[in-house]
Amino acid sequence: MTLARRLIQLFVGLLFYGLSIALIVRGDLGLDPWNVLTQGLFERWGQAMGISFGMIVNLLGVVVLLLWIPLRQRPGFGTVANVALIGPAANLFLALIPADMPIAVRAVLLVSGIVLTGLASSAYIGAGLGAGPRDGLMTGIVARTGWPVKWVRTGIELVVVCVGWILGGSVGLGTVLFALSIGPLVHVFLPMFTISEKTGRDAKETAV
Repeated sequence: MTLARRLIQLFVGLLFYGLSIALIVRGDLGLDPWNVLTQGLFERWGQAMGISFGMIVNLLGVVVLLLWIPLRQRPGFGTVANVALIGPAANLFLALIPADMPIAVRAVLLVSGIVLTGLASSAYIGAGLGAGPRDGLMTGIVARTGWPVKWVRTGIELVVVCVGWILGGSVGLGTVLFALSIGPLVHVFLPMFTISEKTGRDAKETAV
């Protein structure tokens, strides 16, 4: 039963993460840091090569996995699912959510996307089936340094947005809001969604 719960939480988290990307993109008030980088790569090379925004998301995930090596992080099933599914999910929701909406609606999309990012990433990390490439980078640094999650996540986001901006990614108020809030959001949501091995054993003993 615990495995089924883990799988459901993983896939729902990944689906919602794709939705959160689309919400922020359609909010058009500044992308989240990783997608500032994604957009910068897309604008500079993706369009010319015929690669979609979602595919850039996936390819960037593969590149980030290489940074796990010095952190001694090990990919799991959830890591592979993350690389494979978030990009297509983002493409799907981008096709469904219209662009050029009134600014009040776009502001709601932005805030909803930021909160959903914190919730969704905590859900698939908490499933314990392997963190996504970007989140594994965060958890690896936390494990090696002992620094708080909120400061590590915020630091990563700030570095990424600077690189993305240099490449031509869209930076705005939403970018700043995301960079400053995502660390504290994950810090709050992650304990709520973390499934421990003890939970699984307790459930099995109760069933017996």
